[in-house]
Amino acid sequence: MAKAHLDPRVTERRNPRTAAIDLASPEEIVDLITAEDQSVPLVVATQREAIVRAIQITEETFRRRGRLFYVGAGTSGRLGVLDAAECPPTFGTDPEMVQGIIAGGLPALTRAQEGAEDRPDGARRDIDEHGVRDIDFVIGIAASGTTPYVRSAIQRARELGASTGIIACSPPPPEVLDMVDVAILPITGPEVVTGSTRMKAGTATKLVLNMITTGAMIRMGKTYGNLMIDLRATNDKLKDRSERIIMEVSGVERPEARQFLDSAGGSVKTALVMQKLGATREQAETALAEAGGVIRRVVGDDPPPVA
Repeated sequence: MAKAHLDPRVTERRNPRTAAIDLASPEEIVDLITAEDQSVPLVVATQREAIVRAIQITEETFRRRGRLFYVGAGTSGRLGVLDAAECPPTFGTDPEMVQGIIAGGLPALTRAQEGAEDRPDGARRDIDEHGVRDIDFVIGIAASGTTPYVRSAIQRARELGASTGIIACSPPPPEVLDMVDVAILPITGPEVVTGSTRMKAGTATKLVLNMITTGAMIRMGKTYGNLMIDLRATNDKLKDRSERIIMEVSGVERPEARQFLDSAGGSVKTALVMQKLGATREQAETALAEAGGVIRRVVGDDPPPVA
């Protein structure tokens, strides 16, 4: 006899390993959650080829001056907005380059907007209002794989000629898979608390988003070795980090590092090229542009070895 109450979505199934969690001690709760979380990186690793493809599409998008959009509802939407918001301070990018679109708009970041994920017309409107074009890349994020808002956003982006992708932790319907250029599907299984996709599904999503943007930014020349050299010194912490990177790479003392950073308009990458080549800011910026933003192609040196 069919069990009509069972949801076919993996993220909505009950987890037999945590069925008695309501009787657990704090120590037991920690152990149960930790045991479930340990599987997440391994599941994400199964999506290696799809994540590689997403990085490739993102790099291609950036090189043709297109933008990356994340679209989601609830936790998925918040994670997309978070990843987008972290790109400018980390990689010195224009805020337009990576954008997060969340069902319900900005209020949904801090307060749940119930029902927003069920409004496909809202998704189409949001895609249009953001001016999505055929040179852009739109990635839908839907833990359950079935969110109407995300599906509609992908469909509209596809109509506009944009590249499309989906990140889901439960297999999406075939018609959704037919609309995307890449599908990243880390199937994390039932949650510790049934349906609470801010847990394993959310963790898996965050790992995937980290890899997509970080991988694409590295390919765009935003690092020198593993040093973050395209950040902007916009606060005391970042200014200190910027000066220390210049000191480590160039062997200068802090006052000189600070002088180069100021002359470069706060750009570590530009400051390094100025110091290494004895160039002006304009010359350094031109050389970097001609090298596709990759500093190693300009200075010809390897970064300093790890101490």
